Amino acid sequence: MYAERLLPHDIEAEEAVIGSLLIDSDSFLRVSSLLKPDDFYRERNRSCFSACVDLFQRSEGIDQVTVARELSRTNQLDNIGGMAYLSHLISVTPTSVHAEYYAALIARASVMRKLISAADKISSLGYEDTDDVDATLRRAEDTLFQVRGAESERGFMPLRQIYDQYLQDVNSADVTDINSAPLITGFDDLDQLLGGIQRSDMVILGARPGLGKSTLAINVCINAAKTGVSSGIFSLEMSREQLALRILASAAEVDPLRIRRGLLSLREQERVITTIGELSDLPVYIDDTPFQGIVEMRSKARRLSLEQSNGLDMVVIDYLQLIQGEGRGRYGENRVQEISDISRSIKGMARDLNIPVITCSQLSRVVENRPGHRPQLSDLRDSGSIEQDADIVLFIYREDLYYTEEEWEQHFPGRPYPRGITELIVSKHRHGQPGSIKLLFHGDFIRFESLPRTAES
Repeated sequence: MYAERLLPHDIEAEEAVIGSLLIDSDSFLRVSSLLKPDDFYRERNRSCFSACVDLFQRSEGIDQVTVARELSRTNQLDNIGGMAYLSHLISVTPTSVHAEYYAALIARASVMRKLISAADKISSLGYEDTDDVDATLRRAEDTLFQVRGAESERGFMPLRQIYDQYLQDVNSADVTDINSAPLITGFDDLDQLLGGIQRSDMVILGARPGLGKSTLAINVCINAAKTGVSSGIFSLEMSREQLALRILASAAEVDPLRIRRGLLSLREQERVITTIGELSDLPVYIDDTPFQGIVEMRSKARRLSLEQSNGLDMVVIDYLQLIQGEGRGRYGENRVQEISDISRSIKGMARDLNIPVITCSQLSRVVENRPGHRPQLSDLRDSGSIEQDADIVLFIYREDLYYTEEEWEQHFPGRPYPRGITELIVSKHRHGQPGSIKLLFHGDFIRFESLPRTAES
């Protein structure tokens, strides 16, 4: 029964669009952002529109004569029905004024056909003999979302319309609405410097191993969650049990080793139990699948966003260099190209889901050999595209990891030893000025805190 059904199409609208272009070449400017040649159902209409596209790209006029000449040049004029068909298109078009409306009808029918095609592909996946059901589900999800993604393209919008929408959102939204406001990190100085983390931002948190980039990213996540922000954490390095233990130790201010070994005092036990109750209510979700690809992460994040009543507000990835490249065979030994593609995909995830994505990243060993050991943008490992794609780049720098107390006294006599003092360097800020702030790191329970004003130098 279904095999006999015709695919959605609107031949009259297709002929009217081509006819509008033949009558008034300026109509192409109004429909070109709405249509592509593949959106046309009938082959000869598709050929005519492709000819119009080619003429426009060469800055040539579009009319019956030029389109016929272009079709003849590509040996397609006879296939469409010759000059007679072009004359027919002009005769059946009442006016070119409504070209955009005709184009919208074609675009709608095209989406319906793509949806049917996606359904067929998903159906075929169901018949595949595979043991990896999760991979099959991800392919099915990606197939469906490609249809939506193709329709999410946006063209130019005048400033007036943008500002009208902005004023409408401001007037209609609650001042505490987390869906429109920047996300707060929980560190006052950092929030003041950044103005909060904007949605669709790609945030890179870079540091050498052992400086606390994972800890800081998780601290930001938990601080935001306390304000109602829903967060997803992709932990590629630690298991979810290890990560949950870190979060618990940080929040309860208890040595994680004592928790792991069960060496807690009665007071510490009470504090841990109370903290577990508080943390359990936070909208934080952890995925510890190792060797994930960015497509898999994107699918999971999208699914989590749909499952939550208030959507998903933030994603943390720990860390970038552990992300599995998609189709590794095509990169060969070119790790730089692989990381570049991953970086662009992370930015695409942030834009697609309209959430900030905080991604930890390793730094190259060059920073260890540099006098002063202060990190720079060029230290981001494997690819320069990371700093290009990122909206915000943060670096962690701790002087106490490079100087003992004796060495510090020799180099900086009279200055107090900066134990736990961490400088968070904002090396790139697409929405403002770079700068730096200072935090205090508590190694006993693995947590960063805002530095007391009296401790700042």
